[in-house]
Amino acid sequence: MGKGGTTHFEFFGPHGPAVLVFALPAVCYALIIGCNKESCLQLWPEFKLPSFPQNVSFYSNEAMLVYLAWFFGVALLHVILPGPKAEGVVLPNGKRLTYKLNAFRIFLLTYGAALYFGFVSRQLDLGWLYDNFAQLLTAAILFSSALSVYLYASSFKKGALLSGHGATGYPAYDFWMGRELNPRLLGGAFDLKEFCELYPGMIGWALINLGMAHKQWVATGSVTTSMLLVNVFQLYYVVDALWCEKAILTTMDITTDGFGFMLAFGDLAWVPFTFTSCARYLVDYPQHLSPAATCLVLGVKLLGYAIFRGANSQKDMFRANPADPRVAHLKTLKTERGTQLIISGWWGTARHINYFGDWIMGVAWCMPAGLQGLAAVVPYFYCIYFASLLIHRERRDEHACRLKYGKDWDKYCALVRYRIVPYLY
Repeated sequence: MGKGGTTHFEFFGPHGPAVLVFALPAVCYALIIGCNKESCLQLWPEFKLPSFPQNVSFYSNEAMLVYLAWFFGVALLHVILPGPKAEGVVLPNGKRLTYKLNAFRIFLLTYGAALYFGFVSRQLDLGWLYDNFAQLLTAAILFSSALSVYLYASSFKKGALLSGHGATGYPAYDFWMGRELNPRLLGGAFDLKEFCELYPGMIGWALINLGMAHKQWVATGSVTTSMLLVNVFQLYYVVDALWCEKAILTTMDITTDGFGFMLAFGDLAWVPFTFTSCARYLVDYPQHLSPAATCLVLGVKLLGYAIFRGANSQKDMFRANPADPRVAHLKTLKTERGTQLIISGWWGTARHINYFGDWIMGVAWCMPAGLQGLAAVVPYFYCIYFASLLIHRERRDEHACRLKYGKDWDKYCALVRYRIVPYLY
């Protein structure tokens, strides 16, 4: 049992995060070293190690200032721009927090300005993001690490509401998981965790992709179909998350996990600088997709979307109204808690079938890099990483559901045997 009463540790135990806080930034740098304009790691037709990128600086004061200006500029916009208010879930102390939701408005302002000044008036060199990618990554790592130290130290203030997962008494684990559940500034009006989850990192991800497209456009005079597909696919994901900002208030990140290094680094460094690997690759190694290849990529994307949206919509409709004709036919398992678990339809094929659809869409994000990109591994990093993330998330969900439903969960698992991939896993 942990010092704080915790009996279940994730991420390789109570001391595992002491390694992860160094290993994950190293992975970010490895993606740059592993595939750059000089060379890429190759697995076939023959194995080749990449050469270290030439004339690349991994730190600059300019990049640090730009990153700080971006973070605090977006924070200022969040404070001064209007936005609707929404209440979060009931917290362990019985209270609800109020959130200001204006992420989509800030996205329209910043992304729209980048499009206009970068591609229309041509007054802004968005390719600077490509040229200074490594320096910006370092700035994001340093800033998110400093923020994590602040979050850990400030969590010891009197009256802080602590997370059940991040107050174990093991410093490395608590630093990683986050001790305080909802750290806030400006008298409680500015929620740090919700802001970092969606605003600077997610919008920054879309802008970095746009910068890669701009770099390719300036260098070659056009934007390839492959670059366009990567930008459109990932932009849709970002826009959907920002447009549906209220939905994040019920996610585990907001309701359960504290705000520590795991989320701070993940939101501010990992997401914008690893998820853009395919777009960065396409600047150095443009791929000209044939009409058939383009249709194949679109087909995989649509398949994943059909599974993901179909499953989630079915679940949402059932939760809202089980008597709805569109879901009334579904078979269910009644639990001792008085709730019902769906055991047919999409949710009868796998317990987390929506994760499968989500992963298929992630594969489509990487496919524009082509077979050459697959051999280089780095452009396909997202779908490789995303598979491990979804498996880990599924295990967390399974643990939580077993605690919640007890023996009923065993009955459910016997009826719905597969975890994510029907007939396979």
